[in-house]
Amino acid sequence: MTSFSKASLAEKWDKVRAELSHAFSTKSKAEVFTIEDLALLERVADAVEKRGMAAPATVFLESLGPMNFLGSQALYFLTPIVEWAFNAKEVEQVARLLERRDTISRLIAIIETKSASQAPQGASAR
Repeated sequence: MTSFSKASLAEKWDKVRAELSHAFSTKSKAEVFTIEDLALLERVADAVEKRGMAAPATVFLESLGPMNFLGSQALYFLTPIVEWAFNAKEVEQVARLLERRDTISRLIAIIETKSASQAPQGASAR
């Protein structure tokens, strides 16, 4: 039978507390967007801007931002069906990007930058 000393129990308890302190964290680790991730976000922002949907897309993305992780999980679930219409690699990349909390805010910033650069010069003088 293994004997437990106060020191070993204290060490184990400290280890458990350290592990659990991040278990319910809403902040993700600082991850860097890859070049492919940024290219995908740029393509999405270009498509939104080309269709003149910057404002509705921004509102939509801001309203669904807190649920982006659930969206990624749904996309993983629907991957066999979605792959018929879209590239499988891009579907997996979108699902991976949606797991990150900062992706939606980054996409919104790209869309707003593109729509600001496309706005007529007279519209900003109001």
